[in-house]
Amino acid sequence: MPHDVITPNLLLQAYSSGVFPMAEGRKDSELFWVDPEERGIIPLTHFHIPRSLAKRVRQDAYTVTANKAFQKVVGACSMPARGRETTWISERIEMLYTDLHKRGFAHSVETWSDGKLAGGLYGVSLGGAFFGESMFSAKTDASKVALVHLVARLKVGGYKLLDTQFITDHLKQFGALEIHRNEYHARLRDALQIQDANFDQLDPLTDGSTVLQLITQTS
Repeated sequence: MPHDVITPNLLLQAYSSGVFPMAEGRKDSELFWVDPEERGIIPLTHFHIPRSLAKRVRQDAYTVTANKAFQKVVGACSMPARGRETTWISERIEMLYTDLHKRGFAHSVETWSDGKLAGGLYGVSLGGAFFGESMFSAKTDASKVALVHLVARLKVGGYKLLDTQFITDHLKQFGALEIHRNEYHARLRDALQIQDANFDQLDPLTDGSTVLQLITQTS
């Protein structure tokens, strides 16, 4: 689809319909819509935290923030990494999601080490649904810690659906599973009915031990 056809409003409409855009490469000006037959989700009530990761979260090995460096996170997610030489995050996609962020529909969670960005993730928020887009890690477990804090934030904020689009071995360790497109669309409709979900409900100064307790208590 020509790059000047997709607008932020159309993008939100697409998400509410269960589809999302991708590009063939960083410089690709055209986008295509994706609606997988099998959709990846992480059930918020069955989020699994590996023991070693829980220890790292509890130790507050990283400083965690939200919406403090959205563009930096998206830019880092678009960079080549081991096992991922190309990216679907084109410059056009980066511009669209930056616009959504400015409108309050896209969010990031960042992890910092010695004042430097160590990892993070970003996604789109609509109603009680959060659509995870991508994550990156420059230091050990930095993106995983961001994911743990994201789940606590979503649970405290009243979200019902965490969409991961596709499923990977990396996500399976957290309890991610695949559901058929029809079931996903039904869950999405339910989540979009929630009007009072709040991404900023969690106190940004919440420590790792409390984050782990919140995830356990609300499961």
